[in-house]
Amino acid sequence: MASITTKAPLVTLRQLLSELRKQGSSKKLADNQMVQYIFSQYRKYQTTDQQLCKAADEMHFKAKTYYDYLYHSRRYKEINTEFKGKGERTVEDTARMVGFKLPHDPKP
Repeated sequence: MASITTKAPLVTLRQLLSELRKQGSSKKLADNQMVQYIFSQYRKYQTTDQQLCKAADEMHFKAKTYYDYLYHSRRYKEINTEFKGKGERTVEDTARMVGFKLPHDPKP
């Protein structure tokens, strides 16, 4: 039984594992149940030289979809926390944010 022979599924697997590492709390990926499931699915749909199967393309598509979901959900959380509104700001805070000073503020 041959390993993953084409480059695209291997790159997708590495991206998927990297994203799981960034979002996971445990340091060791081998203990993660999602990683074990992903490896079992990759092994299940791997092809040999004698066998050509559409399931491998389907597996690659699903893996790429899962990676995209994980990556974009993580980026959404990062962007949301960075630019999340803090409610209504005071006039002083707004002026300070754009680089102005109010007339009653002493100049340094």
